[in-house]
Amino acid sequence: MQDHSTDSTWKQAIAGSQMLLVAFGALVLMPLITGLDPNVALFTAGVGTLIFHIVTGGQIPIFLASSFAFIAPVIASKGKFGLEETLGGLMAAGILYIILSGAIKLRGTGFVTRLLPPVVIGPVIMVIGLGLAPVAVHMASGRTGDGAVQLIPEATALWIAMTSLIVTIVASVWAKGIFRLIPIMFGVIVGYVLSALAGIVDTTPIQQAPWLAVPNFVAPAFSWGAILFMIPVAIAPAIEHIGDILAIGNVTRKNYLEKPGLHRTLLGDGLATSAAAMFGGPPNTTYSEVTGAVMLTRNFNPKVMWWAACTAIVLAFVGKFGAALQTIPVPVMGGILCLLFGSIAVVGMSTLIRHQVDLSQARNLVIVGVTLVFGIGGMVLGHLEGIALCAVAAIILNLILPGSREAWGKAIYEHKED
Repeated sequence: MQDHSTDSTWKQAIAGSQMLLVAFGALVLMPLITGLDPNVALFTAGVGTLIFHIVTGGQIPIFLASSFAFIAPVIASKGKFGLEETLGGLMAAGILYIILSGAIKLRGTGFVTRLLPPVVIGPVIMVIGLGLAPVAVHMASGRTGDGAVQLIPEATALWIAMTSLIVTIVASVWAKGIFRLIPIMFGVIVGYVLSALAGIVDTTPIQQAPWLAVPNFVAPAFSWGAILFMIPVAIAPAIEHIGDILAIGNVTRKNYLEKPGLHRTLLGDGLATSAAAMFGGPPNTTYSEVTGAVMLTRNFNPKVMWWAACTAIVLAFVGKFGAALQTIPVPVMGGILCLLFGSIAVVGMSTLIRHQVDLSQARNLVIVGVTLVFGIGGMVLGHLEGIALCAVAAIILNLILPGSREAWGKAIYEHKED
């Protein structure tokens, strides 16, 4: 009997490290783009996942890690307020989730569906992806994310970026089994090798870094400016969170919105995000790639994610590992981000299509149109800009324009009539 349990523990541990591998590419790309420490991101992803599982009673096979929705706001906020105050803003964003979860516990999910129908969710998620498109192009061209400094000659950079992109595409379309879920890893490895051959990889930091090191934790500081700047941004990942919980429920054939309940999953996500900001890590969100891996491997055991989380925490203390991640050249990441950011925009588009939202309706056209232009164009109104502004604009327009039935689209509306 003892042997059997040890065997299953080993299987869980291996499955867990495999899940981490699937999430890994996106997990470390976020801190590398925003200038946060990837070792801290690994640590906070692990801790955040454990917090989420404790809060939800370990019922959902899900992994939490760096949220892409916060990339543009974090870059903008760091330039405006500095890193410590940005972390304070991110902590406040986590607290917003906690407040939202309390409201759902008291009022039920009805007001969430009223506030965030598909006509609001779709364009906001599209803005997250499309608004980041210039960052991907700058990086693929060998520049910094904001395009200010040319780090690598453009011709060399584009050649490496496009090769990384093609390898990632080939892996995601033609690879079989678990390999299909780690296209980012393939892209990074091939791009890294090419960069090394082109002589643009500096391995000195790896040689200088110790094997074991405490991650470079940073404590947050608080200012109203950074908090007001960051709180509205949290609306978009909250939308994403609900979508991911529904998706994993479809895979495991369970209704997680009822048990453990949306209030508990949002509370777990909020506590994980606030905890991440306390240590200087990026905010956490539920990872769709891991949902894909769960679907493919049919491994529905939530304990697997505990192993993935523990593996991430252990890796966070390997100094050379973090140093190696920071030597990945800009064009390698840029090439892969061309696909990643585009695929985020497609998720938003598919939200509108899946719910059959009728865009010939004037109200829906107005909401989607204004949201996209505000978000992608970089409109600034007072303290609000970018994703935060377009999320607020979409919600307000949806609430004040007549015809709330149309916000949900044909599919849901007909379903309700049955």
